[in-house]
Amino acid sequence: VQLQASGGGLVQAGGSLRLYCAASGDRFSIYNMAWYRQAPGKQRELVAQITSGGITDYADSVKGRFTISRDNAKNTVYLQMNSLKPEDNAVYYCNAFIRPDIRLPLTSFWGQGTQVTVSS
Repeated sequence: VQLQASGGGLVQAGGSLRLYCAASGDRFSIYNMAWYRQAPGKQRELVAQITSGGITDYADSVKGRFTISRDNAKNTVYLQMNSLKPEDNAVYYCNAFIRPDIRLPLTSFWGQGTQVTVSS
């Protein structure tokens, strides 16, 4: 199973970006999905998460500006980021808890990071 993230880029403060992360592989089941971010010199932090049933949770710093969603048919999680601020500058990582096979345990998978740069 692999997670492929995309959608990062350079945007001016106040602008918007949409991140994508798609899971690929055979015979897997996806449970919770999430986006994390890591700014230079800082620890990786949880930005938003969504359960398989669509229940969402957000870091206080992004509430009202970011929206996480998922398309279970496409095994994809999205992060719509509006009203971006310079403090949102970071590498964003997607994460998913996946059961690769019915015989295997639930495992945490990470996508490669995608850079988000917000200019002031």
